[in-house]
Amino acid sequence: MELTFERVFASPSLDGPAPRKAKLSPDGRWLTLLRNRAEDKNRYDLWGYDRESGEWSMLVDSKKLGSGRELSEDEKMQRERARVGSLKGIIDYQWTADGAGLLVPIDGDIYLARPGGEVQRLTDTEESELNPALSETGRYLSFVRDRQLWIGEVGQSAAPVTPKEGADIRWGEAEFVAQEEMDRLTGYWWSPDDRRIAVERFDESGVGIVTRAAIGATGTRVYEQRYPVAGSANVLIDLYVMDPDGQNRVRVDLGSDPDIYLARVDWAPDASALYVQRVNRDQTVIDVLKVDPATGASSLLFTEHAVVEDYWVNLTNNYKWLEDGSLVWWSERDGYGHLYRYAGGQWTQLTKGEWVVTDLVGIDQEAGRIFIRGTRDSVLAPQVYALPLSGGELVRLTDPEYSNAATMDAKGQTLLVTRSNDSTPPQSYLADQGGVRITWIEENALDASHPYTPFVASHRPTQYGTIAAEDGTPLYWEMVTPELEPGKRYPVYFYHYGGPHAQVVSKGWDGALRQAIVDKGYIWFAIDNRGSANRGVKFEQPIYHAMGGVEVRDQKAGTEYLKSLPFVDPGKIAISGWSYGGYMTLKQLQADPGYYAAGIAGAPVTKWELYDTFYTERYMGTPQKDGPAYDASSALPDATKLSDPLLLVHGMADDNVVFENSTALIAELQGANVPFEMMLYPGYTHRVSGEKISPHFFNSVFRFLAAHGVTPPE
Repeated sequence: MELTFERVFASPSLDGPAPRKAKLSPDGRWLTLLRNRAEDKNRYDLWGYDRESGEWSMLVDSKKLGSGRELSEDEKMQRERARVGSLKGIIDYQWTADGAGLLVPIDGDIYLARPGGEVQRLTDTEESELNPALSETGRYLSFVRDRQLWIGEVGQSAAPVTPKEGADIRWGEAEFVAQEEMDRLTGYWWSPDDRRIAVERFDESGVGIVTRAAIGATGTRVYEQRYPVAGSANVLIDLYVMDPDGQNRVRVDLGSDPDIYLARVDWAPDASALYVQRVNRDQTVIDVLKVDPATGASSLLFTEHAVVEDYWVNLTNNYKWLEDGSLVWWSERDGYGHLYRYAGGQWTQLTKGEWVVTDLVGIDQEAGRIFIRGTRDSVLAPQVYALPLSGGELVRLTDPEYSNAATMDAKGQTLLVTRSNDSTPPQSYLADQGGVRITWIEENALDASHPYTPFVASHRPTQYGTIAAEDGTPLYWEMVTPELEPGKRYPVYFYHYGGPHAQVVSKGWDGALRQAIVDKGYIWFAIDNRGSANRGVKFEQPIYHAMGGVEVRDQKAGTEYLKSLPFVDPGKIAISGWSYGGYMTLKQLQADPGYYAAGIAGAPVTKWELYDTFYTERYMGTPQKDGPAYDASSALPDATKLSDPLLLVHGMADDNVVFENSTALIAELQGANVPFEMMLYPGYTHRVSGEKISPHFFNSVFRFLAAHGVTPPE
């Protein structure tokens, strides 16, 4: 049966059930997760598995409990930053410390649910409660409302514990670049004993205002958004420590330079200290500060430097402060991302080799074992391993036939493993510390009832390989072909991203979309260029102050390989990408006019001066100091070199890669009488997707390709 784009994006999902946020209760009895509905794959309810009875049950029905109330603009934007803007129902939850209940936010309000089915409503307001959380002991409920942090004992009324200081001052929130680029979505942190709370305050009055027109189908809303473009002022950040009622507030000494980033904040397990990661504006140094929570006084504990001169420091969540006061820490100091232990002022390397630790999964401090995810056995199929806390031999806990990921409970007792491969959609299971499966969370077997089963017979396998970059570096590629007929040559849909902190080529399940493209008679192809993730410093570093250079040449090497294959039509290779990938489409077409059959540029950055400080300056420096690098990286100066068919696509309410990126390009092309085609999506942000919109986009892409002769053989 041939796959259509309409079916790929419809419900039920062809990937099968997609559980999210799997967690073990503090007492270990319950496994809870968010499960999507068969009739609406984007709506999630809270389910629980009672490990004593072996039974699953729905704990919270999002449709019955939800009010359907419109979310505040702040919450909508936070969901965009967290990449969950398309989800409905329950998107997160938190167990109480005693395991007796769960904090569940729905539609901007907060509920306390019991595993037995009882639900207590904690807030009922027109305005959304942002970043709701229970304190560590479960005594207090906290959230952000109207730019203030509110706290109250669970079941009682909450009150603001920070002052209200106007539209430009926010308490308890993460600033834009922290949410978008640092993977930090909160601005407050409870101490383990609930006696103190650390709270961020930021002043965005100095940040430039971008007038963003969110152009919709029935009208336009204009937002004056504080957006720190590269080279401009960031927010001014302060960090305070206070009592739960806001009293005894002290300001943390973050140093004499106000132009810094507050990257991470953590409490010592015994609440004796607060640890702050401070990053310099150039992002070449992470200072770890130890803070006295009673006075705010800080001292420098250690500093992490960029490992080579022309490089940056990568932030990570792969670290943990231990009960004995030591720290397990991820660093690239030997050229690859590995774990180290810091104790008594001394460092011990725990993992090493020409591979990377991608995740610190968990630590069993009592048994002295660490659990990690890494690429020791395969860059394309990461595995989960265990090793002694003192360092030593790694033991693989997962099946190398699959690409694996895992999380653990706070004490490092039980693994929650998710795995997949090219022919197996994502499966998840509970395992013991030895990796032995205890029970399936979601077996997701391709049996008669699975949504993808009608398409299994035509499922085409993925092929993998490497080619050499210009310096000899192996570049991994993946390819899916239709059933090839002798003597025929096929067009290629060449997908790319190309930017840092991403990896496209993998041996995991990649969904039904590319199978639908192959069903249309196209070859699917992708390659990971230098500058992308999980290959170490030397692999990532070449884009430093040189975006749009080495990536373009590496992607061209992939095209040269394709053109050498007897079953590829060398005149029908179309390139397509979104965001950084859209930028890559433009740079590739400009670098080699006439080399590609067509290009699709989705939501492209066209001028890096229009993108935000933290991301752009990490790789490019500032426009003031590094102007020639910005000029060379821009997609605007050579816009008139575009001679191949181009389809430009953008959401007209994009607040990430703002629509001005595309309008600047449009003006250049129109002003030079350069033909191109365009598909715009009113009301859509950087995430142009949905059950109807996604097939519309892909149908538009393939109509565009057909119109320009990029079609399968007869």
